[in-house]
Amino acid sequence: MFERAIDEHTTIREISVGDADELFALVDAERARLREWLPWVDAMTESEHETQFIASAVKQSRAGLGFICVVVHRGRIVGTVGYHPIDRVGKSAEIGYWLSREAVGNGIITRACRILVDHAFRELGVERVVIPAAVGNGRSRAVPERLGFGSEGITPKAEWLYDHWVDHVRYSMSAGDWREREETP
Repeated sequence: MFERAIDEHTTIREISVGDADELFALVDAERARLREWLPWVDAMTESEHETQFIASAVKQSRAGLGFICVVVHRGRIVGTVGYHPIDRVGKSAEIGYWLSREAVGNGIITRACRILVDHAFRELGVERVVIPAAVGNGRSRAVPERLGFGSEGITPKAEWLYDHWVDHVRYSMSAGDWREREETP
C-alpha cells in the first residue's frame, strides 16, 4: 500500500474502504465550496456513494493503473490526490486533487503532487504527467505552475459543471524534464 510523509503532520496514503464515512462527512461539510470546481459532488449524497468510489479506486490500483490517496493532516482526512487511470499504452498519467478549506494554502497539495509525479516517473514508468485545471481555478492552476509544468494550452469545454461548460488549462511535464529539474541544484 502506497504511503508517504509530506511533513511531520501530514501524509498521503492509498485510500481504503475504511475511509468512506470520514471522507463522505468531509465532502458533505464542504459541499458548496467543492461544487464550484468538482462535477461529482451532487452525486455524492451518502456514505455508500463514497464506498462505491473507493471500490473503483481499489480496482484501479489492483489493475496497476495508479491509485487514489487520502491526504491526512493531524490525524484527519483533509482531501484526496491521485492518478486518474494511467494510460499504460501511451505511458502517461493524469493527476487530480482537492482539499478541505482548512488545508488549502499550506503547500500540502503541491508537495503531495511532487511525490506522485516523482513516483509516476521513477516507479510507474510513465513518460508524461498531465495536471488539468479549470481556467478560473487559480489555486488549482498554481500547483502545476509551482512544480514547473508547462501549459499545453486551453481545452475549451473540457468539463460540464452542473449547468455550464468549464475550460481547462492542461499542464504537462515529461520524465526527462522532471529528472533534469529535480537533479539541478
